[in-house]
Amino acid sequence: MKIKSILVSQPKPADISKTPFADMSKKYGVNFTFEKFIKLDDVTASELRQEHIKLPEYTAIILTSRNAIDHFFRVAKEMRYAVPESLKYFCINESTALYLQRYVQYRKRKIFFGNQSLNDLIDIMKKHKDEKYLYCCSDISSDSTLDLLTAAKLNFTKAVMFRTVPADLRETIKIEDYDVLVFFSPMGIQSLKVNFPDFVQGDVAIGGFGTATCNAITEAGFELNIKAPTQTAHSMTMAIEEFLAAEAKKSKKR
Repeated sequence: MKIKSILVSQPKPADISKTPFADMSKKYGVNFTFEKFIKLDDVTASELRQEHIKLPEYTAIILTSRNAIDHFFRVAKEMRYAVPESLKYFCINESTALYLQRYVQYRKRKIFFGNQSLNDLIDIMKKHKDEKYLYCCSDISSDSTLDLLTAAKLNFTKAVMFRTVPADLRETIKIEDYDVLVFFSPMGIQSLKVNFPDFVQGDVAIGGFGTATCNAITEAGFELNIKAPTQTAHSMTMAIEEFLAAEAKKSKKR
């Protein structure tokens, strides 16, 4: 079967011409469609109060994504909490830390960041053991993160500030139009099942990025055809290209 259309469950890149997707489109004659399969719903200040979350009680904030930053400052505004200059920010990486500039004067704040991994960040946080940390996250945050924070004997509280839920795609896309579906989170697979309960994989190839996503695909009863990262494909685009190259070879032999 010749691959003609691939649905990627992510937002469309700002400039697709500068991405590997554009190169693959030209090389293999495939069309890429981008559509978010999930959306974020706010957890209200009222809901957080019911969980006994009081922002003034915390001296430091743990931020592992830009979404966490957006929702922390949204909640602060809803609670009429004037974020003090003394508050410390512990971010998963430099990119996330720099995103704080949308809300605070970066140079006047106490901002710390790791080198991409949570272990790096925790090593830094251990040097600030007297802080009372608030971990801002979604409802599907990893249990392993909580385990690491607990093992480090840090004084922290988990605060779910946003929920990850399936987007409504029923009027947006026709799932039967695509030869390949690509997912980046277990919630994406859940969204597929919620939006298209009658979907049957058949000849459709399904790809997943990350162990949790790949497990979710097989646990949902689907065959996993494209996997990343691997030793030869560190990114999802590399894995897709390997798949397309293999399919092109099969077509030539037929």
